[in-house]
Formats: sequence, structure tokens, C-alpha cells
Amino acid sequence: MQMTVYCKFGTALDILTGKWKSLILLRLLSNSTMRFSELQKAIPDISKKMLAQQLKELEYHDIVHREVYAQVPPKVEYSITEY
Repeated sequence: MQMTVYCKFGTALDILTGKWKSLILLRLLSNSTMRFSELQKAIPDISKKMLAQQLKELEYHDIVHREVYAQVPPKVEYSITEY
């Protein structure tokens, strides 16, 4: 049992470590839902490419939910999942 806890903790650290993920999650926790451009304004030092990459990784691990609205212009919102 104890080893399982350490494995899960290690996995969580692998997913959440990095310069930007904690800042992205902090912004999403305080605002519940944000658009890509809002996240970029809230974290001015991050590049578009890095923000997109970090959001994709967080979405892959089911930490961030990406909602795409079928409209013109396209609207995409990000939020924290229950996980």
C-alpha cells in the first residue's frame, strides 16, 4: 500500500512539474474557465507555442478540459477537471 502512494505521488510530480504548468493551473483555479488569449495575457512571459504545448499535456492527463465551440470565430475555453 505504501509503495502505491509513492508511485502515484511520483506520477503526479512528473505530470505537474515544470515552469509553466503550475502557473497555468493557478490561473485556471482562480478563474475557473479561461480562453487561450486570456491565459496568454495572464502569463505574459510564456510563448504561444509553449502555452499550447503545456495545455495539450495537461489535457492529455485529464487535468485540464478543452471545450471547443462551433462558431465563427472559433472559441475555445479551458478549465480544471474534477480529476
